[in-house]
Amino acid sequence: MISASEYSQRRDRLFEMMDDDSFLVIYAGVGRKMSGDHFAYTVNRNFYYLTGIDQENSVVMLVKSCGERKTYLFIDEYDERKEKWTGVRLTIEEAREKSAVSNILFTNSLEAKLDSALSDDGDLGHLATLYLDLEAELKIKDAFTTRDLRDELKEKYGELIIEDLHPRLTSLRMIKSPAEVALIRDAIKTTDLGIKNVLLNLYPGQYEYNVRNTFEYAVRDDNNAEIAFDTIVAGGQNAVILHYPNPKERLNNGDLVLLDLGARRHYYNADISRTFPINGKFLPKQKALYEIVLGCNKAVINFIRPGLTLNELQKFATDYLAAECVLKGFIKNKEEITAVYYHGVSHHLGLDVHDVADRDRPLEPGMVITVEPGLYFKQLKIGIRIEDDVLITETGCENLSKDILKDVTDIEKIMATKKF
Repeated sequence: MISASEYSQRRDRLFEMMDDDSFLVIYAGVGRKMSGDHFAYTVNRNFYYLTGIDQENSVVMLVKSCGERKTYLFIDEYDERKEKWTGVRLTIEEAREKSAVSNILFTNSLEAKLDSALSDDGDLGHLATLYLDLEAELKIKDAFTTRDLRDELKEKYGELIIEDLHPRLTSLRMIKSPAEVALIRDAIKTTDLGIKNVLLNLYPGQYEYNVRNTFEYAVRDDNNAEIAFDTIVAGGQNAVILHYPNPKERLNNGDLVLLDLGARRHYYNADISRTFPINGKFLPKQKALYEIVLGCNKAVINFIRPGLTLNELQKFATDYLAAECVLKGFIKNKEEITAVYYHGVSHHLGLDVHDVADRDRPLEPGMVITVEPGLYFKQLKIGIRIEDDVLITETGCENLSKDILKDVTDIEKIMATKKF
């Protein structure tokens, strides 16, 4: 768990990035609606990063003016009718305890507080700059987004400077604290449990959705963990589709099945890919291609060190796969590799599965990234991806998912004995 004091420290670091006589406003967002239906709400991760609050229609405001720093948290007022429909809301005391914010107000007072912040005679002093998270079309009420708010405020207060907060928050979120890494480790351990459950119950004739359900049951059964993203289970030729949707096909004897999946703990995610023979035994061409991808996975992990960029990891992986595929006769020349390897080898991981990041920023200790080379030969009905999650250290990296099965001999042994 992340402590309330850590959320306070994050806000302090953000204050350091703000200009004097400025303020920022970040919205938790609201649930999506369609006709009369309400869909599951998920919190704006930037808001959660600063507060630890995941209740919709909440807002945090940071004010830096006249040598003072003030933080305000806005939450919904108690509404008996709403609670009967959608559950209990946070009390002021609970919100204060979770976030370490002393000044708790109700959301229906936010508009007045904004007007006060932007008026010359307001109680917050003259504020010249407003920071908003403008990266995404975040809904803050009905169809009204943060970009709509920006346009409205610019029209009303012509001299107000509005800056995008997203790059500053991205810079902070890219470095994980020990508490964040601990939650990612927990998510990976739960993912491992789910994968083991799949291997113990994998056999030809099942459907892809059976495998998905087997994984997700084990994840949710582990102290009510959540699913990080839509589980990908792709058998045979389907595995050449990177984000294969709607797993519904039968798993055939002699094919491989590609799994791209993960658990989530307190919004921190695992992102793991493994590829297994459905009948428990790799065929010769499957094994040859699998060993190329596995070799690349291990080589990239050994190559990683602070100072490198994701683009440099991508070049290293592409060159490795191209050379090995030519050597083993799967492609004629290195230029053909783009036809059978067509995605990035790495992305940042954290509160989002594809976490916020500056891809040109060199790797630093505390960053968590994926390593996920793959090969996809449609004509052979083979798609293989092996993905691990690694923590950048002072001298290289630590493979956080090293205990999840991936060597050929181990896979075939476990699938033959159905024992771990």
